[in-house]
Amino acid sequence: MNAKRVVRGILSKMPDDCTLEDVQYHLYVRQAVERGMQEIREGKGIPHKQVARELRRKWRKLAAK
Repeated sequence: MNAKRVVRGILSKMPDDCTLEDVQYHLYVRQAVERGMQEIREGKGIPHKQVARELRRKWRKLAAK
């Protein structure tokens, strides 16, 4: 989808009293999601089970302190 259309779509869903910071945040999130999806398509994603395992290990270390 072209960038102009994406921006128009985001703006059309936002309230009239939104701030420039609100717009920037939504654009940032959209870009981050698209980047993540591209990484997954390229095989660079991390499997859910691996992420869960790593988080549990970190939580255990924090709980032991």
